[in-house]
Amino acid sequence: MPEQTYDHKLIETKWSERWAADGKLFAPEENSSKPKYYVLEMLPYPSGALHIGHIRNYSIGDALARYKWMRGFNVLHPMGWDAFGLPAENAAIKNNRHPREWTNYNIEQMKRQHRRMGFSYDWDREVSTCEPEYYKWNQWFFIRMFEKGLAYRKQALLNWCPLCATVLANEQVVNGCCWRHEDTPVEQKELTQWFVKITAYAGELLQDIQNLEGGWPERVLAMQTNWIGRSEGTEVDFTLAETGEKVRVFTTRVDTIFGATCVILAPEHELVKRYVHGERAAQVKAMIDARAQQGPGDVDKTGLFTGLYAVNPYNGEKVPVWVGNFVLTGYGTGAIMAVPAHDERDFEFCTKYGIPIRPVVRPVDGELPAVATEAFGDYGVVENSGEWSGLASAEARQRMSAHAAAKGFGEAAITFRIKDWGISRQRYWGTPIPMVHCTACGVVPVPDSELPVLLPGGVAFTGSGQSPLAAAAGFVNTPCPKCGAPAKRETDTMDTFVDSSWYFYRYCDSKNSSAPFDSAKIAYWFPIDQYIGGVEHAILHLIYSRFWTKMMRDIGIITNDEPAARLFTQGMVIKDGAKMSKSKGNVVSADAMMDEFGADTGRLFELFAAPPERDLDWTTDGAMGAYRFIGRVFRFVTRNIDRLDASGEPGEADRKVLRKLHQTIQKITTDFENRWHFNTSIAAFMELVNELYACEAALCGATLREVLEKIVLLLAPFTPFVCEELWELMGRTGPVFKQPWPVYDPELAREDGAEVVLQVNGKLRSKLTVPFGTAREELERIALADEKMQPFLEGKSVAKIIVVPDKLVNIVVKG
Repeated sequence: MPEQTYDHKLIETKWSERWAADGKLFAPEENSSKPKYYVLEMLPYPSGALHIGHIRNYSIGDALARYKWMRGFNVLHPMGWDAFGLPAENAAIKNNRHPREWTNYNIEQMKRQHRRMGFSYDWDREVSTCEPEYYKWNQWFFIRMFEKGLAYRKQALLNWCPLCATVLANEQVVNGCCWRHEDTPVEQKELTQWFVKITAYAGELLQDIQNLEGGWPERVLAMQTNWIGRSEGTEVDFTLAETGEKVRVFTTRVDTIFGATCVILAPEHELVKRYVHGERAAQVKAMIDARAQQGPGDVDKTGLFTGLYAVNPYNGEKVPVWVGNFVLTGYGTGAIMAVPAHDERDFEFCTKYGIPIRPVVRPVDGELPAVATEAFGDYGVVENSGEWSGLASAEARQRMSAHAAAKGFGEAAITFRIKDWGISRQRYWGTPIPMVHCTACGVVPVPDSELPVLLPGGVAFTGSGQSPLAAAAGFVNTPCPKCGAPAKRETDTMDTFVDSSWYFYRYCDSKNSSAPFDSAKIAYWFPIDQYIGGVEHAILHLIYSRFWTKMMRDIGIITNDEPAARLFTQGMVIKDGAKMSKSKGNVVSADAMMDEFGADTGRLFELFAAPPERDLDWTTDGAMGAYRFIGRVFRFVTRNIDRLDASGEPGEADRKVLRKLHQTIQKITTDFENRWHFNTSIAAFMELVNELYACEAALCGATLREVLEKIVLLLAPFTPFVCEELWELMGRTGPVFKQPWPVYDPELAREDGAEVVLQVNGKLRSKLTVPFGTAREELERIALADEKMQPFLEGKSVAKIIVVPDKLVNIVVKG
């Protein structure tokens, strides 16, 4: 066969059509005896079109799926659509186009692009979360949680995005702004909302992080640990001097309570609502809104005096009660005792407002200062603290907590930073909350037999704060499921993170109409072996999905504790030094890339240009280099196909090529199994191709047969289109990804000798190959005599020689 030119459009069109025609090509085997492997990339939101930033995530997962098939695994590799959400409804408002129409059009466009990229998805398992067949089970889960007390309704100050006109969960507030609108400050709005009691699982979510160590990135686990935020301390009841009411504070340092000089309440605290009125109430409201915009982190501390005083139960001292914007209502009790001498935040606040500062803990080897000029936050020795004076802080904490419990004014306590998940949204395009409000019966769940509660048609989209469903009389008005009297449906819809909290379970049984899934199928496929997605989901989707798994376990439909055994977070694809965005004008569409270079080129470049966990800078020159390399492989294979039966005995060139081939097999296999450094895998493959070109004419037929087969198999996970074409041109049958992965031969991979690097003052100057185990003295002699080293040694004195046997000789010179 004469050498052929690489035509990516012809090849990729041909194989895309063939793969699409075989609906079972990428389906896992039923009742398989093979080991299972569930690999999954996070499902996308159907925003309209893929760009090259999206492709990286899918290319990583697809390469892994194909490799695992070739290693003999029964692979599940599905795809679906996170299809509910605000963008679709906003588009409906803007363009007078129904969200379903907008969403389904985008899904078709993105699915076409996925197919064009050649990703190996089992499309028969496709899930779209906006379909009743899916969101019926969101409603079913909600009712189960309601029955267990995990779903409840309360009035609360909540994060409100004025642009989205809806409530945001705490995790959806980023730097004080909406997570979808990065320049829109979040406000606080008091509404009656539905919450999911994720705090009931806070301890388990935190404890089980240890079971994910080694499988999940340390960064993600650290972010989750911080977000859950476990604190051990003491709850203590101060008493309002004016009314006798109790004010319970939470402190992690009860050993400092004799240094408490005021009590500070969160702006949302019930006592503030009860006793702060008029102009000061307006100041509190301004505090709340300002903090919502700044976020709950490092805010500029402001406060106001309530006019009230509270009595410290340990010493009977009356201290003023303040409101402070840095105290969080959802952390602890929403009230703290301020000990400015031993807490930096308290020191800053009390210094600003002239509140006394009283040291009561000294360093172990130091004195108690007469005047505190800064906060001493370490443990030490307690002083001026009654019967506990002279105790070490740790012992004082234990004894003082026990004293509070014995006297009935407090107790040791554990609190968490994480808050319950507010899931109510005042929008249309989401899962209807399956509850009915009856004046006689209260809040009543819709019976399971009446699920799903369907989204109605003919709804007007205004973007106002009230849910569009509230104006749909045919939807709202319904008989009470319990007494039959006229009642009204809940008009809020669920946060879309509900949809993505369990979708990967539905993939295992996506056509089931009688249950969310068959538990036996979940037992086979779960946990997910490898989950792939962005680190930006660390405290959103990834915490919610862990909670949802534990909730499903506790209602008895699964047995696993965690959704995914391993998680990988890929870096971003950037262009011109910045994240891709329409506003920056640096978005490269997937279609444009495939038209110019082909899907294989896009995949190869994004896997080669950087380690997968790091950001990657897309360049046209880099893509062109990948394209040329694929063409180089294609030409080598096609022009040598006719030589596969050529006679001849293997010579030195054959041994050299086979050594490089088996070293490359070993390298790529190791990278897949361990580090996922696909960039170094592809670099090793490029070195192999260079070796093939250098030795091509001298290779015998037997060597070419082995080489051509194995290079196609090695490259197949990265560039499936061209490899499928070459496999067919070589006369082979069956999909490449179903062929056995090449196995390296350690004997063939072994070098004849050790390659030793020669350096002068740490800089590479030469290389040489020596027998393994060559003595240090001999290595020194060879290095000093090496011809390439002479220009760097002449006229200089040797200070010392560093030898690493079989690796390196570094000659340190002076002069």
